[in-house]
Amino acid sequence: MAEKRLAAFDIGGTTVKLAFLTTEGEIIRKWSIPTDRTDKGSRIVADIARSFYKELKADGLTTADVLAAGVGAPGPADPVLGTISGAVNIGWPNGYPLKQLLEEAIELPVFIENDANCAALGEMWKGAGGGAGDVVCITLGTGVGGGVVSKGMIITGVNGAAGEIGHITVVTENGFPCNCGKRGCLETVASATGIVNLYKQQGKDAPDARTVFEQAAAGDAAAQYAVDRCAFYLGLAVGNIANTLNPAKIVIGGGVSEAGAALMQPLEKYVREFTFPRAMDVLALQKAQLGNDAGVIGAAYLAKVMSVS
Repeated sequence: MAEKRLAAFDIGGTTVKLAFLTTEGEIIRKWSIPTDRTDKGSRIVADIARSFYKELKADGLTTADVLAAGVGAPGPADPVLGTISGAVNIGWPNGYPLKQLLEEAIELPVFIENDANCAALGEMWKGAGGGAGDVVCITLGTGVGGGVVSKGMIITGVNGAAGEIGHITVVTENGFPCNCGKRGCLETVASATGIVNLYKQQGKDAPDARTVFEQAAAGDAAAQYAVDRCAFYLGLAVGNIANTLNPAKIVIGGGVSEAGAALMQPLEKYVREFTFPRAMDVLALQKAQLGNDAGVIGAAYLAKVMSVS
């Protein structure tokens, strides 16, 4: 009898990534479909189901060959109720019953989680986390996402808001406004947008974070200041996370992390400055490894663990 597969769906504002994986986390097949955000995203579930069945049939399989499906979606997830809230980029209302709708559509057990949390599970299982059970992942993109894994499971908090690392307050006076309604959030100074904010604060302008890093490498003092302040604020947040959770690894991913040593070297200096020595003794700061596959790998891990719990 052939080993059952895991199905994984990573729902984003532009595309939905889908994959079949082994129970050991190896990707068998992966593909993507456009995210149809019209009519408040009401067609997304049907599109996923249609694509899922098409690829399943192409492999000569049925749902009997699939153990379960894991799903990552934007916004806080309530795994117990099976709902997603705050998915404004997709158009879903708060409390959107994603688990129920998908289970009805694909006739399989479905387990849902926030997309950043799924990426954290993926990196923990098959990426930079190296299987360590206590890992924190921070994703530096347009915003700052995060996921906290303890003993191999995501910490969700009381209502799914745990791991909102991007909204840790790091600037207490005259902070930049954040989309969440607060000021001085990590997201406003350590995301791609945040680095540009810091550059503009010095009277300069740049179209994106990549340009700021390029200008810093070319000797632009304002850009060098922006990069250093980004590393400082991120290091402050990481140090306090390490002091609170004592993880084995903190993994940095997302587009901004592609700056490599230009970001990671000053970041490590500040992390060491702000981290309690005993916590620092066991902490490894690493760049994410899985790229765009982190979400589906983490969703598959969720399906595997939850389907046998």
